[in-house]
Amino acid sequence: MNKMTVKDIDVKGKKVIIRADFNVPLDKGLKITDDRRIQESLPTIKYILEKGADKVILMSHLGRPDGAVVESMRLAPVGKRIEELLKQKVLILNECVGDNVKAAISAASEKIVLLENLRFHKEEEKNNPEFAKKLSELADIYVNDAFGTAHRAHASTEGIAKYLPGVAGFLIEKEIQYLGQAVENPTRPFAVILGGAKVSDKIMLVENLLAKANALLIGGGMAYTFLKAKGEGIGSSKLEADKVDVAKALLEKAAKMNVVIELPVDHLVVEKFDKPETKKIVAQIPDGWMAVDIGPKTQENFNKILSAAKTIVWNGPVGVFETDAYAQGTKAVAQHLAGLKGAVTIVGGGDSAAAVSKFGVEESMTHISTGGGASLEYLEGKKLPGIVALKEKI
Repeated sequence: MNKMTVKDIDVKGKKVIIRADFNVPLDKGLKITDDRRIQESLPTIKYILEKGADKVILMSHLGRPDGAVVESMRLAPVGKRIEELLKQKVLILNECVGDNVKAAISAASEKIVLLENLRFHKEEEKNNPEFAKKLSELADIYVNDAFGTAHRAHASTEGIAKYLPGVAGFLIEKEIQYLGQAVENPTRPFAVILGGAKVSDKIMLVENLLAKANALLIGGGMAYTFLKAKGEGIGSSKLEADKVDVAKALLEKAAKMNVVIELPVDHLVVEKFDKPETKKIVAQIPDGWMAVDIGPKTQENFNKILSAAKTIVWNGPVGVFETDAYAQGTKAVAQHLAGLKGAVTIVGGGDSAAAVSKFGVEESMTHISTGGGASLEYLEGKKLPGIVALKEKI
């Protein structure tokens, strides 16, 4: 990564504004049910405090309030959790821009200030220059540590960097280190596991990775469009009929490039999705039945390829893992990755991250991306506006 990070700047005596990703799940009592994103932001916050910053000003969005104040989406529970984790008082404000905010920051005895939900202002998602300028007026230095929103050109991710020198926090540095290495210079063999429901969501990803990967292992709902493209019967399994030709072209391209595309050879099928008691393993999907997971032979084939790989990226579950009866394939992949020695295993955010969490193997992965959409776009080879906006190392 050739972007400047917090280690490349002097923060002593400065006000530092950090774009963090505190978009955490809250229950009805507004209690945080998963604080992983808050935990991930702490190294950057602690480092800046240790280096003598005058103030650390934290900003984030939470949920989708669409430019209106929504009481259940206030960031106060996040502020309380940061206090508990850092054992340090946090000034929690109920606004994010304006003279009152400036005055409160100047008068604060607290070293850490948390601004209110950025998306209470519609100007945030519109990347309004005036709103970005108001945010910039609160500090001397800007740090982006919110990889999950780096693919969005918003006022707090891209606009603010026009008015303040912008650098990466440790979380963004780590994301780019692992995802960038996988895309640009992976240790080979390089295998990619692709799952999820739709081929259309992953076309650009497959296109980009065909030029880089040694093997693509395809499961989940998207596998059945590829199987259909090969002329196989898929019963009433998930199908994107308008993407069959695309899948066929990708299979042909992979063959020409000597890239292995490994598709399911057996399936867990059910008569109806809500009838798990009808489930059975088949090599050929019967008419009227739908596949909901990969079968044991496919798991074996996948594992053989993964065991030989040195770099593995996983983006998307290989079955409907949210339903326990259909979770075995995804669980098998997660557990196999967890047991590999000497391989770099990168989990590409979203549902895959939820899967490794569900099966208790988070600690065994080399890196779990905090950004679902951002990691997908990065792996597709796209430039992320929130990262492009940061200063280059000289």
